[in-house]
Amino acid sequence: MEQNLKTERNPQSAEITVVKQSRSNILAQTVKTGIIKSNLIPMWAGLALGMYKNQMSLKENIPEILFATIGSALVIGAAGAFNNVYDRDIDAIMPRTKNRPTVTGEMTAKATLFLAIVMLVAGIGVLALASPLAALFGFLGVFLYVVPYTMWTKRHTIYNTEVGSISGAVPPLIGWAAVSSDVTHPALFGLFFVMVIWQMPHFYAIAIRKRADYEAASVPMLPVVKGMRRTYYQTNFYLILLILSSFLFGSISIGIMLVALLLSVAWLIMSIYGYHSNKDQVKWATKMFVFSLIHMTILFTTVIVYSLVGVIFKLY
Repeated sequence: MEQNLKTERNPQSAEITVVKQSRSNILAQTVKTGIIKSNLIPMWAGLALGMYKNQMSLKENIPEILFATIGSALVIGAAGAFNNVYDRDIDAIMPRTKNRPTVTGEMTAKATLFLAIVMLVAGIGVLALASPLAALFGFLGVFLYVVPYTMWTKRHTIYNTEVGSISGAVPPLIGWAAVSSDVTHPALFGLFFVMVIWQMPHFYAIAIRKRADYEAASVPMLPVVKGMRRTYYQTNFYLILLILSSFLFGSISIGIMLVALLLSVAWLIMSIYGYHSNKDQVKWATKMFVFSLIHMTILFTTVIVYSLVGVIFKLY
């Protein structure tokens, strides 16, 4: 990878160091491949659960699995690209985002916007091959992320996290809709609701760790506007809701319900104990962030494995 360095000035006249990168890295940062990968896990959970609850064959649904995976990756990437275009002014201010290709000029706004549109159209088209409902959810996910969140609430209210969490909880809906048209099933509602609630303490932890960045860019994240104490209490409020929402998995499996319950209780205990025993708020937030990833990985992996085992055993 080329590592030539040069110094430029952003629109705010602050100096930034631009690192020239390979085209593959530029593209990966533009569409946010890390977010694509992390969102495919809950999508697969919704897909696997949909097959299990509707007693479907894994082999017969291979096309739908491929279409849902490729289509979801494309629409999630499109949302990331749209976000990079719109936020390039504030990205130039924050140290963690100032080297994004849309800030450094390695990807122009016009090229990024074109890429986003192509990925969105292609993604919706591929999802439609799985089912029209999956395509609809794919479009709604991008719309909710770009318009209500990125263009409206992100810069104007502390409730931007709540608004953004709705689009972040769409992937399980896409997966489920790829194989089932019954979107009123309690199992699907459980996945969606847990995903919405989980994002609050997850993103509050990020906001605490990057508080100086958000403050410099005038992004009204909760820790910036209301302070640490309010953020701590609100984090615990959502963790209590997450504990209660664990019982929604009872309609799927008592085992999954217990896994969700234990993980959520452990997270709340960690929050309370860590906050009061550690004077370093960033260190507390870092532990909360790491556990949030562990929580979601274990929970959704459990749902996927349970559902796939159930699908396989129903064949015999």
